[in-house]
This record gives sequence, structure tokens and C-alpha cells, in this order.
Amino acid sequence: MKGKGMTLVLIGAASFGFTPIFVKTGFSLGYTLGELNIVQMFIAFVCLWGMSSFKRISLKGTSKGDLFKMMLTGTSVGLTSIFYYGAMQYLPASIAIILLFQFVWIGMIYEWIFTKVIPTKINFLSLAVTLFGVVLASGVIGGGFFSLPLAGLLLGLLSGFSYAGFVFFSGQVATSIDPLVRSALMVTGSLILVLVVFVQDLPTLPLFDMQLWSIGGGVALVGAVIPPLFFAQGAPLISGRLANVLSSIELPVAIVSSMIILAESVSLIQWLGVVLIIAAIFINELGDSWLKGKTSRKNQAL
Repeated sequence: MKGKGMTLVLIGAASFGFTPIFVKTGFSLGYTLGELNIVQMFIAFVCLWGMSSFKRISLKGTSKGDLFKMMLTGTSVGLTSIFYYGAMQYLPASIAIILLFQFVWIGMIYEWIFTKVIPTKINFLSLAVTLFGVVLASGVIGGGFFSLPLAGLLLGLLSGFSYAGFVFFSGQVATSIDPLVRSALMVTGSLILVLVVFVQDLPTLPLFDMQLWSIGGGVALVGAVIPPLFFAQGAPLISGRLANVLSSIELPVAIVSSMIILAESVSLIQWLGVVLIIAAIFINELGDSWLKGKTSRKNQAL
């Protein structure tokens, strides 16, 4: 069962790494941020609720409060799409995904604020390694970082904050609801948010443009349908720490796919930064357990 859980989580995380391909392609064809987000969330909404209906999953016994909380949590998914895709309007996909991955240390801050869990020495070590990795991966040393648009950098960092919020709050709210329905409810919240934010795009939305629907379908599939479904099925079979570590595959998948398909260049120093960011995730998630095990072995030896 553990092997199945690891496989499902890896597929879900890797899937999200392909979103830059569809988003960048959409922008190159002239579609707006609003059009891509609206179509993506609508398709995801139809797919997830369609699957829920097919499985005949009932919402009976679920309080209105839980339904509202799940949709509210889902708005963080919508915000992540808006900020992350918005960043890709200004930045190479490889830089945008690196900024998104700042959710590693931002999540630590959320936990500190909302659950009063004080970060450990391992957490701070992870933070230091993450920031050093960002310095290398973003191209600061080569000087290219400072020529990047400030708007793109800000949007990328905001995507990290919103994604950290999704990871934190989705594990706290209405966890007894069926995973498929939870995903559908969250996408519902995302769709409502996106429609409110991009209401000005609705009158001019090209409803019969099959090219837009194809790209939107691709983004929806790899960004809003496969990841939550595979995570919902795989994550319960393994530990939360292992799930977070496995999720780091999203970063190299996004960068490699951007290099191969979008022809973006990534230097050796930037790759070193990517490795450090992934190492920081391992340190953050497994470091405390390793130290406790080491201390326990020492005590047994004495």
C-alpha cells in the first residue's frame, strides 16, 4: 500500500509540473490571464463534480459550515493560479516555479502563526538552505535576476504564499469529507473567485474557440484535476512528511519540461540551486525524525 501511495503522490506532483507548458503556450497565442483561468477552473469544476456524481457521492450529513470552509479554502487554489500564471507573463517558467516553491518556508510561518508551533533548528536550517538555493537558482550570481520585472517577481512570491495557505488549510478543514468531493468543493471556490476577479473578461470570452478550450483543458487536467485526485488517494497511504518530500519532484519536472518544450535555458549554477531547494525540503520534513532517531540510538548505546 505504501508503494501505491508513493506512486500516486509522485504522479500528482509531476503532473502539476507540466502546467507552465500550457500556460506559456496560451500566452504566446494571445490569450489573457483571465481567459486561461476561467476556462481552466470551469473545466475542472465540470470534471470533478461529474466524477462525484458518477460515484454517487452524497453530501448528506455535511454541515453548511464545512461546505463553506472547503470552498473558502479552495480560493487559495484560485489565487495560486492567478499569481503563478501571472508571474509567467513576465518571467521564464523556471523562475516562476522556483518562486512558487517558497511555500516550503512560508508554510513554516503559517504554522507558527496559526498553531503556535515554534520552528525548530532543523526548520531554520531548511530555511537557510532554501534561500541560498533561491539565490543560485534565480540567477542572482550571473546578474540576470536584476533584469527581471518586479511585477513578475512579486506575483511569483505571492503564489508561494497562496499555495502555502492551500497546503496548510486543506489539511485542517473538513477532513472527513470524501476526497473527491473535497476537491470538487475547493475547485468550486476557485471558480467563484476567478469569475469575480476576471468578470471583465466574461463578455469577450471566446466561447467557441476550440484552441482556447484545448489549452484550458490541458491546464485543468495537469493543474486542477489530476493533482488533487492523486494526492487525495495517495497521501493517506503514506506519512505527511513523505508526501511533502515526494511533492518536490514538481520542481525538476517543471524546469526540465520548460527546457525541452519551451526552449528555456537553465545554467549549471541554477540547477545547483534547484538541488539545494529540494534538499531543503528533505531537511525540513525528515530532519527532526533523523535527529530523534540518532538521539535515541545514543541513549540506547549508553
